[in-house]
Amino acid sequence: MQKRATNALLAAVTGSALAGMLVAGVAVASGDDEPKTATGSPAAALEDAPAHAGTDAAARGEAKAKVKTEAKADKVKKAPKVLLSGKTTASYFWDDGSGVNGDTGAPASGKPMQKGLFASPSWPMNTKVKVTYKGRSVTGFVGDRGPGEPSHRGVMLDLDTYTFRYLLDGGKPSSKYDAGTGEGHLAGLKYEVLSWGSGAGTKGAPQPFGS
Repeated sequence: MQKRATNALLAAVTGSALAGMLVAGVAVASGDDEPKTATGSPAAALEDAPAHAGTDAAARGEAKAKVKTEAKADKVKKAPKVLLSGKTTASYFWDDGSGVNGDTGAPASGKPMQKGLFASPSWPMNTKVKVTYKGRSVTGFVGDRGPGEPSHRGVMLDLDTYTFRYLLDGGKPSSKYDAGTGEGHLAGLKYEVLSWGSGAGTKGAPQPFGS
């Protein structure tokens, strides 16, 4: 009787232990299916991904901004130095030695008449100058002398017909001898001397013809 009771007790204890082990095993197994939160686990990678993506985007943005800044700096470095600037009234001409409109000779510099060839009463020949009017600009050079008497009334530059018409309204002359507009002068034209020519003439503020 006592032996059977002991055996029953041992069976009960063993059964309880086995049941506990089974429960623990199920818990462990189910734990393996849960997302892991430790570093390097899939769940951690998913959590970190947005932060990494944001960091990469920020880095790309900074790189682009740096490129733009460097490009602007290069542009500023390459901008030509202005030696002299001011404003004057400009007229127009086209002197190719054909005798049209009273022109009797080719440009004084010896270079053929062309777009971007200007006449100054005093600046050295081949002086590089940029002219601006109403937001439009043209860079040319002094290739002739003029205007004559008008320079004593403040008209200190003669522009080729193409430059004159473009600065006036963005158009083209009706012919190279005529700007094709009733306007004969550009008052308040801005000039900027970018380099002085090596030819005959005087550096500095423009002086009336023959002075």
